[in-house]
Amino acid sequence: MKKGIFAPKRVLAFGAALALLWMTSSVVGAEPLTVTDLAGRSVTIDLPVKRIVCAGPGALRLVVYMNQTEKVVGVEEMEKDPTGRPYAYAHPEFKSLPTIGPGGPAYIDRGPDPEATLACKPDLLFVTYMQGQNAEKLQDKLGVPVVVLSYGPLATFDETVFDSFGLIGRIMECNDRRADALVEFFTQMKQDLFERTAAVSEHRQKVYVGGIGHKGSHGIDSTLKSYPPFEFLGVKSVVEGLKGDHIFIDREKLLEWDPDVIFIDGGGRHLIQADIEKNPHFYKHLSAFKQGRVYLTLPYNHYTTNLGTCFANAYYVGTVLYPEAFKDIDPEKKANDIYKFLLGKGAYDDMKRSFGGYGPIF
Repeated sequence: MKKGIFAPKRVLAFGAALALLWMTSSVVGAEPLTVTDLAGRSVTIDLPVKRIVCAGPGALRLVVYMNQTEKVVGVEEMEKDPTGRPYAYAHPEFKSLPTIGPGGPAYIDRGPDPEATLACKPDLLFVTYMQGQNAEKLQDKLGVPVVVLSYGPLATFDETVFDSFGLIGRIMECNDRRADALVEFFTQMKQDLFERTAAVSEHRQKVYVGGIGHKGSHGIDSTLKSYPPFEFLGVKSVVEGLKGDHIFIDREKLLEWDPDVIFIDGGGRHLIQADIEKNPHFYKHLSAFKQGRVYLTLPYNHYTTNLGTCFANAYYVGTVLYPEAFKDIDPEKKANDIYKFLLGKGAYDDMKRSFGGYGPIF
């Protein structure tokens, strides 16, 4: 009887042991994954990837969006100051991680410090804005796979970033539904913004955005020819006819254009405030300043494009230019809703404390 009672348990135990052995061997002996990164390089990666570091503008932001923060084991020094970057406000634990190098605009296409990076014992390094040949050299030096991600052109919103989400998901073996959800989230917001303004027969107001960050903070003369929040709304900036994308305009041209509405990027607000005190007569000749039609937006480009902020700004700009079409939108709540989806928690209040919130200024 005892044999009859216990034999099935031994069979079950043996089967469980075999299953465990199979699962263990399948992990240890998993076939390496070969991917093509956003620099067009073929990179072979041993799976699973449990420890990662991120270097370059916005690399860490993409990993946060993909809910992979628990695997980050080292960050650039500049990531320890969250100012201007909602993902860093939402994840204060980054401050306690080892440093892999200074980071920042001066280190674009250079990569992190090899010794500091290796001390973190990463399985993989995600980088942005690095040429393929330099990524290859860094990979050879580290002996660790280096995968190049991309946002598309610097300081824009480009759907190339969707490919980065998919690549991270494939490498990290995380749920592909997250990458799909991110793509759907951004796509639906673009469609919503378009539909709200599609019925507007003519966009008559002359608009301008100044103080745009580009490898650092700048004043009123720093702008974008193609500012995504304007593009999403079908709004044309007064600088649309100029060449280039990021532009430093001639200040006299701003007087000539005399925009009806001026938006100030929060990252350049302090420089513009100082310039107003130094050159008040210039600003007194701008209709937008005389009529109180100057509005603050959150920093759009801070260690490349703040994607969530880009869309939050678009909704805010919509409430200013087309109040009837956006009468159901509370810009601060909308910003927090966007941050919560992307980061797991709100960050608008942190941004507001650092730069001031949405509203008229000056």
